Amino acid sequence: MSLKSINRPLLYILLFTVGLAASAQTKSTAYLDYINKYKAIAVEQMELHGIPASITLAQGLLESGAGSSELAKKSNNHFGIKCGSNWFGPTHTHFDDGRDECFRAYDNVRASFEDHSQFLKKERYARLFRLSILDYKGWARGLKACGYATSPTYADHLIRIIELYELNKLDKDPNAVYIPEARPVVNVELNTHTLLSNNGVMCIKANGRETWESIAKEFAVPKFKLLEYNEAIESLPINSGDFIYLQKKQKKGDKRYGKNYWHHVQQGESMYSIAQLYGIRISSLYKLNFRDDDYVPFAGDLLRVR
Repeated sequence: MSLKSINRPLLYILLFTVGLAASAQTKSTAYLDYINKYKAIAVEQMELHGIPASITLAQGLLESGAGSSELAKKSNNHFGIKCGSNWFGPTHTHFDDGRDECFRAYDNVRASFEDHSQFLKKERYARLFRLSILDYKGWARGLKACGYATSPTYADHLIRIIELYELNKLDKDPNAVYIPEARPVVNVELNTHTLLSNNGVMCIKANGRETWESIAKEFAVPKFKLLEYNEAIESLPINSGDFIYLQKKQKKGDKRYGKNYWHHVQQGESMYSIAQLYGIRISSLYKLNFRDDDYVPFAGDLLRVR
């Protein structure tokens, strides 16, 4: 009997749940958080082993419930890989297929992603590596054809996830990023802006027509305080889409951006714009990355935000 690598009851439940979400074309916050948190590792695996980052992320999302499964939380096992006779590392016993079974456990999530890559490098999946790294549909259907999962709709669900969350962009451009989304605090318009919270800090998103004075007046915040909160000078232009903070920013990014998350610097970004994007202080951004204050980020650099 061949090794069954997937936690099947969990997989079926997840397939049903994700199918409903994808058909409604709604994006799950948990999925977006997972993508932001682990996309750098998926890209790393793509560059090391030639497996599309989109496929790795979609499988991790599906099989770990975006990191919420017992296996993911207790043993960092994001792909439901069982022990097998050739596994001599730590293990985790989990109820599967009607009985307790042995699953692999890892010291960290990166180790789980690496083991998943090694798992796919078995002879059984060799035909997949003859496909283009951009052919995510071929990879998804090939995984099903090679017997990776028993569900007849497994490939379709991987493809739906990839297309809904545009994960294939990572296969073409490893620097593709998902901009953190500010979450509305109240659905109430205050004059011309909606009050938001980004990284737990009250803020607005600029429309490009504001001045520091107009924002200060609208929200009854002294202009000098507004400039202080945003670490800005009055002559600094306000661009459409900028976060403007009405409180002091945090020292670290949101908890959803853990130690495995990296910000990929894009062309034209500065330490100031990155700090504004994540709602953290510029001085903290330098400290988090062990950089002197004369450091200037270049496109492609990786920066921690937490």
